[in-house]
Amino acid sequence: MSDLVTGFPGFIGRRLVRRLLADDPERRVVCLVEARMLDAARKTADGIDAERIELLAGDIGERRLGLGDADYARLAGSVRRVHHLAAVYNLAVPFAIAQRVNVEGTGNVLELCRDADGLERLAYVSTAYVAGARTGTVYEHELVLGQRFKNHYESTKFQAEVWVRELLDRVPTTILRPAIVVGDSQTGETEKFDGPYYLLRTMAKAAKLHGPVAQFGRSEATFNVVPVDFVVDAMVAAAGDPAAVGETLHLVDPDPLSTKQLVTTLSREYNGREPRGRISPKAVETVLRIPAARAALDNIPRESLVYLNHPVHFDTRRAVDLLTPHGLRPPGFPEYVAAMVRFFREHEDDPAYSPK
Repeated sequence: MSDLVTGFPGFIGRRLVRRLLADDPERRVVCLVEARMLDAARKTADGIDAERIELLAGDIGERRLGLGDADYARLAGSVRRVHHLAAVYNLAVPFAIAQRVNVEGTGNVLELCRDADGLERLAYVSTAYVAGARTGTVYEHELVLGQRFKNHYESTKFQAEVWVRELLDRVPTTILRPAIVVGDSQTGETEKFDGPYYLLRTMAKAAKLHGPVAQFGRSEATFNVVPVDFVVDAMVAAAGDPAAVGETLHLVDPDPLSTKQLVTTLSREYNGREPRGRISPKAVETVLRIPAARAALDNIPRESLVYLNHPVHFDTRRAVDLLTPHGLRPPGFPEYVAAMVRFFREHEDDPAYSPK
């Protein structure tokens, strides 16, 4: 029996595979990998444990995962747990691509799960932002409440989770909804400087001009981030816990900083100074439509800015109930901001970390 992982060799996927193999010396992992990513996947597997990692060329966007009959039958007959991470996370993704990967891809994984007689668990990685433009408190059991969406990423992840929930009586599933995932809480390691790292990139540019950064975003909004090591630990714990079958867990910071606190905390850590002045959300939105001004703000995409202006709180009661016995809790942002900023400082001029 083996575990199937999609989304390898991505940042979360490769950390998940490393953890799965470290936890069980008898475990083998099959990674479904797009053909174009095979070379990178082989290199990553070699650095983990190539003998216990099988790389299977396929495509979640195709029926039967793009596999031949023999490979599909072998996988369906041997898979014990499926960890479905693969998705398009780009907030500016065109609808057709998001639909193919996030929705149809999830449907094709669900088809394998239905065909796998020995399946113990599907660990499906959704996102807290299936809540779309909802404000106030969002509970883990909620999904379809007539919400609008800020982008195609959110709307297609919503569609995919609807599909997953429709099969809960046929596929033993745990749904995991992370907030915005940042680097490791201990080392600061991340894959690319996007999301909240755009704030650090703007601060770096301001520092080179010997100026402070201004506050921007709605002060009363919250900005929810969680470190990747907590997300992976929670995924592994939940996938192996019988009590988590049929549950939906928010992997979020239960006490997130406000946008104002976030900018202040990052500015203090990076610049050793307080932000000065404030730019209204509407003004920032207008500025980002001007190419020269957008460049001055280090090309922050408008699609990311909306998350600085969104007053929403994600309830975590089921996540707390299920993860606390495993000794897991999400660290607060002030606990790991130093590691995050340190890693950024060490790599801020490295183009390998620029968002693609």
